[in-house]
Amino acid sequence: MKSSQSLCRVLLATVTSVMVISGAHAADALKMELTANKMVKTKEGKVSYLPVRTAPAGSVIQYKATYTNTTNQNINDLAVTLPIPANMTFTGDAYPTSAQASTDGKNYADMPLMRKVNGKLVKVPLSEYKALRWNIKWLPANKSADVSLNTVVD
Repeated sequence: MKSSQSLCRVLLATVTSVMVISGAHAADALKMELTANKMVKTKEGKVSYLPVRTAPAGSVIQYKATYTNTTNQNINDLAVTLPIPANMTFTGDAYPTSAQASTDGKNYADMPLMRKVNGKLVKVPLSEYKALRWNIKWLPANKSADVSLNTVVD
């Protein structure tokens, strides 16, 4: 079993280091909060997310980052990236769905990622996805934006 706090700390450090913001003042103006929650299905078949303490193999964990503009000025062209931890596999579920994916953490493209195999285009397996990136065109003053991705514990 993995500790969600440890997983969250590693992911938080990585997210903070790869965040790209336009404008010199923006780095001090943006607050980010990261949460890790386990997906649970109710008896009625509805899905809810609960804070996770441990994450046994097969658990679906949602990483959600909330970015808050703490200033009285808008932030434009904000790119935020969430890496997929090494012991997790991306499920294909991301919010907003406009996320781009990467297999190397450097080059991003629209999902599903594709590659040529024997002259044919095929989908890249989700297990090879290493990070997702969202482009937030406009984050109004004193407002927040959420991004999230779902993973399965390997």
